Amino acid sequence: MNLSARDDAKRLNTPPLRGRGRGWGLSAEFLALLHKRAADMRRNPTEPEKWLWRSLSNGQADGYKFRRQSVVNRFIADFLCPQKALIVEVDGDTHDEAKDRLRDDVLGALGFRVLRVTNHDVMGNLDGVFAAILTALNATPDCWARPHPHPHPSPEGEGLER
Repeated sequence: MNLSARDDAKRLNTPPLRGRGRGWGLSAEFLALLHKRAADMRRNPTEPEKWLWRSLSNGQADGYKFRRQSVVNRFIADFLCPQKALIVEVDGDTHDEAKDRLRDDVLGALGFRVLRVTNHDVMGNLDGVFAAILTALNATPDCWARPHPHPHPSPEGEGLER
């Protein structure tokens, strides 16, 4: 059976990949919807998101790479640095603080740190926002250096060198 790359990505029996949105225990249809919504958001960013992306893209943040509108679990993160498991959220006037707290708690339980900035901060003090992001990046240990439990561990002793 030959599946296209897109169809293969929708298969339910694939393991979750940290920060890539594939898996997460969500249905293929819901993941496809999230990825479509994220793509739409990348095509139509808000003005503050455009400004901040100009500062974060191409490794300008001390060489750390960021992804825009990245699917993480059942959420879409505005900016994600996978190496640090750092999510930067740009909040407008319509954000619900209770929902944001719940979302931050879920993402925190998954090992992500969330840094929230406002549209006003980005538009009025981009240098200060960028400095805060650099501080958070430097204060956060590399995600890849920390061991993460594998969702499907190998049987006892398998793969160990003797």
